[in-house]
Amino acid sequence: MKRSRIAMATAIFAFATVLSFAGSAPTVGSAAPEFTLNSQEGTPVSLKDFRGKWVVLYFYPKDFTSGCTIEAHNFQRDLTQYEQKNAVIIGVSVDSADSHKQFCTKEGLNFKLLADVDYKVSTTYDSVMTYKDMKLAARHTFIINPEGKIVKVYTDVKPNEHSAEVLAELAELQK
Repeated sequence: MKRSRIAMATAIFAFATVLSFAGSAPTVGSAAPEFTLNSQEGTPVSLKDFRGKWVVLYFYPKDFTSGCTIEAHNFQRDLTQYEQKNAVIIGVSVDSADSHKQFCTKEGLNFKLLADVDYKVSTTYDSVMTYKDMKLAARHTFIINPEGKIVKVYTDVKPNEHSAEVLAELAELQK
């Protein structure tokens, strides 16, 4: 009887702990949490480096996977349109800077990919998932305005159409 009460109390505590972290993603209108991570060049990149620009901060699960490659190719394809909108693309995954360097070289990517190997930034942005016992970044995107505020959050991202969707949203936001 005592063991079942302890088990029940433990389960309730665990559930309450999960609930306390649920919905902790930054929301529209809030300041984008600051961070510094290493890029594919091995150099530190901070969100504050892009003040005055629109930032498309996208989290993705893994370098060299099909959906992630499609999404990255589409951002690369549309890079000139982002630049015309005073916007930068920043990708984040839990892969290493070396993996990002290889991915950028192989796929011809010319925007920053940041290595969140300790999951801190992905966790801060509530963009972590588990897949086959691996902890990965979830496919989420945040549009951050030039003042550093989050103005759009995407949590249901379809890699094939996402870049076009983000460009259309940027056009609306910049009217």
